[in-house]
Amino acid sequence: MTSFTLLLGGDFVPTSAIRRRVAGTRVIAADGGMRHAQALGIVPELWVGDFDSVPDDLPESLLSVPRQSFARDKDKTDGELAVEVALTNGATSLLMVGAFGGGRSDHEFLHLSMALRLATQGIPVMLTSGLQEGVPLLPGRAEFDYPEDTLFSIIAFSELSGLSVAGAKWPLDRVEVEFGSSLTLSNETRGRLSISLGSGRAMLIAHLNEQERD
Repeated sequence: MTSFTLLLGGDFVPTSAIRRRVAGTRVIAADGGMRHAQALGIVPELWVGDFDSVPDDLPESLLSVPRQSFARDKDKTDGELAVEVALTNGATSLLMVGAFGGGRSDHEFLHLSMALRLATQGIPVMLTSGLQEGVPLLPGRAEFDYPEDTLFSIIAFSELSGLSVAGAKWPLDRVEVEFGSSLTLSNETRGRLSISLGSGRAMLIAHLNEQERD
């Protein structure tokens, strides 16, 4: 397994949990996402993008990171380019730091849909802002160890069939969920969360405790 952390341009709050996940991974920064390297106290191996969003006052240790430059008028975001570079370098799993927020809802939606596409290709992906994380859900069963009372939602990206949720305040048993339904929003964990899906694709979005903040 070769795990990569990608530093994207969205919101990020450093937490001890994210520091543990980043440790031991290879790190690539996408343009303005380099500011998260400073927050984490790490030096990426590569910096990619068109460099139109370089943060001010970066230390020399980050400004001197090797760069892979792309034209500003391009047909892919800096984040997608970072994903492609990571895969080219042998990535078998991805942690996308700064995947939420940042004032660009279009980029946030792209990160969610891109994570689902990668998951269908067999690449495990986690999106995070430090206090919010997203994990693709495909047919099959997945389990998660979140603290008790963690708020979570399942966002459908298609019609969902045979959806079961256990270890939650509002469990579900093999239900059908229409695309665009709010049925699976704003649930809470009760023990170990288990999600089974017969068909369709979705994202699990978990809202983590602010006490995790460094």
